[in-house]
Amino acid sequence: MTFLARFRLATFVLTLLAIAAAAPVFAQKLGPDGAPNPTASVTSQRELLQQVPRITGRVDIPDTKSSVLIQPAGRTWDYFHQVLLRWGGAVVIVGTVALLAIAYLILGRLPIAAGRSGQKVVRFEAFERFAHWLTAASFVILGLTGLNITFGKAVLLPIVGADLFADISQVAKYVHNFTSFAFVAGLLLIMVIFFKDNLLEKVDIDWLKQGGGFIKNKHAPAGRFNFGEKLVFWLSIAAGIAVSASGFLLLFPFYGTDILGMQLAQVVHAVVAILFVALILAHIYIGTLGMEGAFEAMGTGEVDLNWAKEHHDQWLAKKLASESRPSATAAE
Repeated sequence: MTFLARFRLATFVLTLLAIAAAAPVFAQKLGPDGAPNPTASVTSQRELLQQVPRITGRVDIPDTKSSVLIQPAGRTWDYFHQVLLRWGGAVVIVGTVALLAIAYLILGRLPIAAGRSGQKVVRFEAFERFAHWLTAASFVILGLTGLNITFGKAVLLPIVGADLFADISQVAKYVHNFTSFAFVAGLLLIMVIFFKDNLLEKVDIDWLKQGGGFIKNKHAPAGRFNFGEKLVFWLSIAAGIAVSASGFLLLFPFYGTDILGMQLAQVVHAVVAILFVALILAHIYIGTLGMEGAFEAMGTGEVDLNWAKEHHDQWLAKKLASESRPSATAAE
């Protein structure tokens, strides 16, 4: 037998062996009825989704995130945003409003016990009030436009329709983005202006022991800010920093972060913002409906003398003492 004949025979035998080995594979591509089943030999969706943290391909462009085909964590994030955040946020905000309403029905508006004296004391200077209202106004705008992202589809869309809702949401997005800079500026001003007055002191312990002014037969001493106001200040600063940092990550996406980092930033931003709204609702309630004379402090900058005695007696004593020194010196 010549070499060529031997080569042909060996090739024929190898071909038969290859066909025999591949026969089960080809058989798997047929369905029970004998029809071809093109998906029988491919990887199942369940197996793909089990790949952590994502399924990626290969791209030739520098934007590596475009190679992500499927990210299983994205489904978890979508469930959080569409279900957990919506229901959880509704419970927190509606629950806060309900608790404040109950508090008003039970306690009513806390009056000035001694009545108004008719004498005014300057509590906040013009620049201090400017910093407060800059932060407050921008927070309200951010809150309303931000809540539209979470609750807009469920609440606003059925009322105004798809086209108008799309226009409202687009405008709200740009307003939210640009207002964030005003909020950060106001937050920084408040931190600098009121930092020293919000440090904890011994009088804060006494204020807590006396029930914070909510027990009628007990007087709760306080400096310029009582412990409750200091707590609101520090919680607001912490929340403001958290929403600002996470918000800027969302405003400038993929600068120093990846898809997972963007999702985490959105979760932090949304959760902290919801809690922040609840905190400020309580702050607004106490400063308006909850306490007589409180709004005047930031409204006009002046408060009634009796109000200052009842709520911030140590601050008032120091203020009156400092104001009497120059006049005494001038008289001498």
